[in-house]
Amino acid sequence: MATTRRRFLQATTTAAGLAAAQTAAGQTQNYSPNDRIQIATVGVGGMGSGDTDMALAIPGVELVALADVYDGRLARAKEAWGGHVFTTRDYREILSRPDVDAIIVGTPDHWHARITADALKAGKHVYCEKPMVQQPEEGHAVIEAEKASGKILQVGSQYVSSVIYHKTRDVIQSGAIGKLNMVEAWLDRNTALGAWQYSIPPDASPQNIDWDRFLGSAPKRPFEPIRLFRWRNYRDYGTAVAGDLFVHLLSGLHVSTRSLGPTRVFATGGLRYWNDGRDVPDVMLAMLDYPETAEHPAFNLALRVNFKSSVNEEQFGFRFVGSEGVIMAGSKVTVSKVPLEREPGFTIGTFPKAVQQKYLEEYRRKYPPVEPTADNMRPQEEVVYAPPARYSAHQEHHKVFFNAVRSGRPVVEDGTFGLRAAGPALLCNTSYFEERIVKWDPTTMKAS
Repeated sequence: MATTRRRFLQATTTAAGLAAAQTAAGQTQNYSPNDRIQIATVGVGGMGSGDTDMALAIPGVELVALADVYDGRLARAKEAWGGHVFTTRDYREILSRPDVDAIIVGTPDHWHARITADALKAGKHVYCEKPMVQQPEEGHAVIEAEKASGKILQVGSQYVSSVIYHKTRDVIQSGAIGKLNMVEAWLDRNTALGAWQYSIPPDASPQNIDWDRFLGSAPKRPFEPIRLFRWRNYRDYGTAVAGDLFVHLLSGLHVSTRSLGPTRVFATGGLRYWNDGRDVPDVMLAMLDYPETAEHPAFNLALRVNFKSSVNEEQFGFRFVGSEGVIMAGSKVTVSKVPLEREPGFTIGTFPKAVQQKYLEEYRRKYPPVEPTADNMRPQEEVVYAPPARYSAHQEHHKVFFNAVRSGRPVVEDGTFGLRAAGPALLCNTSYFEERIVKWDPTTMKAS
């Protein structure tokens, strides 16, 4: 039974929590032409550029500065957003500018924690691409900088602001599928670009790339542009499929279940198809144990990423399994009710015939047979909730951030939420490379 568009949005807004409330407020509030938020982006590759476009689509947001280690991207940025935009290779020049209110961090993962903390200390609001950190232990310094600054930090995993996962949370909390016991989540990519085979500019050279600045804290090595433009393929700069994709799934799961996180993580996988020099797997599977809390029962999470299966398109979704039904969440939310068993059944074939007869007589007294009729047939019930046409969770996430910058109200995906999603995701890498089960404390946000 499909809901109407209005009914979906009303139902979601009612109980979606702080993030959805911020979004709804931002859609109706009017801002004066002079009430501008001036932003700068550090790292204008694919995600940095996309985030900048999303931000500039919001009324009152203005781009004033950019930083990148490749001069070609700075030139392209001026073509795209105007010659008036200040550009530099050194992000610290941006942090020193009094006209910058907020920073978008779109750099390779190994720079996320440092730039985010530096920007907060400089008094800037920060939208940091996920994962918030490259290593879990970096997260505490970021959280401390956030708290000390009094500024807004939002991590860029748009599932947190998506009506899909807020609706899923509503359905779970309503008891519609009974007691949650297992969740399956997957995000498969089956194209070269989906597997990070990004284009390398033919003019890439030590003259127009600040190679040492790109390396930062990573091991020193001679100029090799493939490592800059396909940085996700290398452990020195990226976080593999766990940091790029598992963290999205964990973010959506934590919103849906109100969970703080798992306590045990185990991952396996391998490099099965993209033997292109990368040192990270292109297939990863993980099992995570979530303990019982006041918000949810104990359940297990199964994660999967595969960069080359038989279908040439991206596939993602969740399957929330409960004692009385299943929720499928992806581009829409589908709730399927599973009728409870009328009787437990029996296995008496190995009993002597006399015992079988006696057992059956007692069983049928307790569970009389029911002949199927039009009235007592119970087909599986299914309800589908679909968001409006052209709905963008990514755009919604940016609205939440800029609404918070204007209002001062906190966001859901702050530093603590960001670490609780990134931590166990990144521990999947630890488990995979060290071939062991890793323990995680979701309260203290520390691994062992």
